[in-house]
Amino acid sequence: MPQRYEPRIVPTTVSAQHFVPPTQRQLRSQASRRLQVGLIGLCAMLLLVSLANIIMTRTRSADLARPETAAEAAGASSDPLADIGVVPAADPSADANAAKPARAGRR
Repeated sequence: MPQRYEPRIVPTTVSAQHFVPPTQRQLRSQASRRLQVGLIGLCAMLLLVSLANIIMTRTRSADLARPETAAEAAGASSDPLADIGVVPAADPSADANAAKPARAGRR
């Protein structure tokens, strides 16, 4: 009967394997790789924070440079439906009369 051959990925060990400490060259290589990864991470975070700062500064300056509309300057709240013409605009004199309380007993 022919013998069956099964290939093995990991060779079998005959005796116990001992721990081999890394050499000085390997330790230096690991340390330099860790240093490179750390510095790249710091640079990436600095770049992201700088980019966010630039975006925030430009939006603030754009908000300050934007001219105010007449409704914003007067502080009046406008009705969006009246602005587009769906409903008739409210009479501004009625709002002014409603804002002033009537004094009782005085003529």
